[in-house]
Amino acid sequence: MDREFLTDLFADFGPITIRKMFSGYGISADGINFALSLRAGLFLRADEVTIPDFEAEGSKPFQYSTRAKTVVVNSYWELPARLFDDSAELAQWARAALAAAQRAKVKKRPKNKVAKKPIAKKHSAKKSVRRVGKAKRAHG
Repeated sequence: MDREFLTDLFADFGPITIRKMFSGYGISADGINFALSLRAGLFLRADEVTIPDFEAEGSKPFQYSTRAKTVVVNSYWELPARLFDDSAELAQWARAALAAAQRAKVKKRPKNKVAKKPIAKKHSAKKSVRRVGKAKRAHG
């Protein structure tokens, strides 16, 4: 799928940004990535709210194989094929995917950095030796 095809496909959804990613494109709106167009197909962001809709359509999550195993990416699911011919319904699915991506972003709030305790200054070995030397000279 090329950029022009994707722009036309999501026309009823609204303005999108398409960026080169992996073997295809990342598709975003309002700075949030909600879809992937890869050699394997077109995938929308999904979560516990939207996955049942994908399952009902017979869609599968995105997956790829490494030398050791097959990795399943449950956060992106294949766009049901029938939606390529129904731009109005595709726009609804795209809005749901954007909402899923927004929910995921909220869940990933940055962790608070643990405040580091100030480190007590240690005297250098030279200073300690000087002090001991001064003390010995003073007493004796």
